[in-house]
Amino acid sequence: MNDDVKTCCATLYESDFARLLLGDSFHPGGMSLTERLGEQLQLDSDSRVLDVASGKGESAIFLARRFGCRVTGVDFGAVNIQEATTRAANSEVAQLLSFRQGDAERLPFADASFDAVICECAFCTFPDKRSAALEFTRILKPGGKIGLSDLNRYGELPDDLQVLLAWIACIADARPTAEYVSYLESAGFTGINVEPQDQALAEMVRSIQGKLLGVELMSKLQKLDLAGVDLAQAKSLAKAASEAVRTGLLSYAIVTGERL
Repeated sequence: MNDDVKTCCATLYESDFARLLLGDSFHPGGMSLTERLGEQLQLDSDSRVLDVASGKGESAIFLARRFGCRVTGVDFGAVNIQEATTRAANSEVAQLLSFRQGDAERLPFADASFDAVICECAFCTFPDKRSAALEFTRILKPGGKIGLSDLNRYGELPDDLQVLLAWIACIADARPTAEYVSYLESAGFTGINVEPQDQALAEMVRSIQGKLLGVELMSKLQKLDLAGVDLAQAKSLAKAASEAVRTGLLSYAIVTGERL
């Protein structure tokens, strides 16, 4: 069942519809928050970084360009890995980048292989978060650093946000910040710091709502094929997410720590 959820998530994230709504970065705050995460982790040209759930490689390429670090991206979706590899090869930092298909709960890397791990807007979608946190610890060198940017949930979600599409959109299995901190501490991380980034989430939800209106118009004009896409459900989800952000039910934060 867990692998079915991961496959479904990966398939949607690889779709043109997801790119249309979310752009290339696929997380609130875009590259500005990715840069902030890199600064928090004190990345430099000596750092070897693992980007977990790296998608189409946007963040990995940015980090290599911005900090001069070596970045390996790992993603469950084979199509994402293919596209990320192609994009990296066409970048000016190709020598610093590599991508590999894999599962965050069973990372295909040796112990103590990396100086830092980043995971953007994806940890909350992992069915077994405890195993993922332990894997982060395992592949980090002693003193290595972890950086998550993720959605936080406080209280029960309305029915509109409980559907599978909501899970895929980083909502349905989001947890309170304290739970993420607990997962990391239990896995052997210390010095945990939480930095709220709620504005980035609010701006992303507004952007998605605006794009959905454009998608609906293009569909009506027969300029966009939405075969297999439940546009009404997507609009309902975006509206419910906007209200949840407004009332504080959903928030966003950067969480960082260091391996003991």
